[in-house]
Amino acid sequence: MPEKQKFYGWKLVAVLFILDFINMGFPYYGGSIINGYMMHELTMSRSTLGLGFTILNLFVGFAAIVVAMSIVKYGIRTTFIIGSVLIGLNALFLGFYASKPWHYLVAFGVVNGTGMSFGTLVPTATGVTRWFRRYRGRMMGLALSASGISGFALSPLLDKMLRSGGGNWHVGWRIVACAMVVSGLIAFFFVKESPESMGQAVDGLPAEQQAQPSRTDALATKHPWTAGEAYRTSAYWLIAIAGIVATFPYFLFIAHWVENLRGIGITPARASWGLSLLTIGTLVGRWLGGVLMDYLNARLAFVLGVSIYFVSSYLAVVSRADTLVLAYIASVLQGVAYGWTYSCANTMTAHYYGPQAFPKLNGTYILLTSCCASPAGYVGGRIFDLYGSYAKSFELNALLAAIGILAVIFAAMPSPREKVPVGVTQPEVA
Repeated sequence: MPEKQKFYGWKLVAVLFILDFINMGFPYYGGSIINGYMMHELTMSRSTLGLGFTILNLFVGFAAIVVAMSIVKYGIRTTFIIGSVLIGLNALFLGFYASKPWHYLVAFGVVNGTGMSFGTLVPTATGVTRWFRRYRGRMMGLALSASGISGFALSPLLDKMLRSGGGNWHVGWRIVACAMVVSGLIAFFFVKESPESMGQAVDGLPAEQQAQPSRTDALATKHPWTAGEAYRTSAYWLIAIAGIVATFPYFLFIAHWVENLRGIGITPARASWGLSLLTIGTLVGRWLGGVLMDYLNARLAFVLGVSIYFVSSYLAVVSRADTLVLAYIASVLQGVAYGWTYSCANTMTAHYYGPQAFPKLNGTYILLTSCCASPAGYVGGRIFDLYGSYAKSFELNALLAAIGILAVIFAAMPSPREKVPVGVTQPEVA
């Protein structure tokens, strides 16, 4: 008798982790360091620097619907490869040709944002949703936590390399291009579409165990929702609102946190560690949020995470050059809050509506959160230009966290009967 094939889902999570590490870490977190050097050479204002991140986040969202269509039609593997190609071509352009601010806005914002949409969030979350149910929260948090590690590892490394090379940011983008070759090859050889495609079952459990009641039954639906049915439930849109207001603060921090730390007198080397701690906090938050989603009510888990924004925003306001520890704590907690809520929102959508509807629902979610939260980079820069400080930006972040709590409180898990359109009457039972 041939040996039973081991469940590939565990290996796939490792593959998705590596792809998220490369495709998010190099062009986004690494890009935030590279762009700091680019800003001075291309004579860009901080508003223009922030606008690049705003455009990037917009195009991550704009492309998300196309990414969902690509997953449905061509599969997860092909979608990842498309992302690697787009990011790689963008990095080559920036590394060898870019010399004007509009080059930065188009390449980093439009092309890079589109490539990241294809190569990170939606295909990664879809892969986890297809392969897992009972362990979905933990695996979602683990797979999506890779970008936190990459930001922690890459930000100081790239900063050190660029400083030692005289601030030659072109070299930084050439490194990003090489990384995209690696990610494309990994996706081609190791990404598998679904457990059914390999003759396996969700969670690696046999059919008889799949049918047995479990704790997850109270947390995750077994109903085969369609995207159209899900769109007609209030819960989906409340999750989206909560996701938007939990994403805006992080987008603002990524675009301006290093410049804020430098502006209050912290040295560039120590300021780059602020970004590293921000991303490592994201790692911790995504893992913690994912774990809790396998045990707690989804709304409670989300509220616990978004509440951390209150503390991080306060510490960001009071941080000074002589209180470096407070600035670093603010960095970590800001990342924890975002990572925690991101894992919760993605897993909540998967739990509420299941794997069949998830690609389109997640694509729409990414579109809404990216588009509505994308002005954060520009808003932060504009606030600084007006007031000479980022303090009011951090106060805005705390207000948005409160709105997120209110939205998610009412986002109860829908029941299948909610898919019946308003106005359709049911026959009376005699």
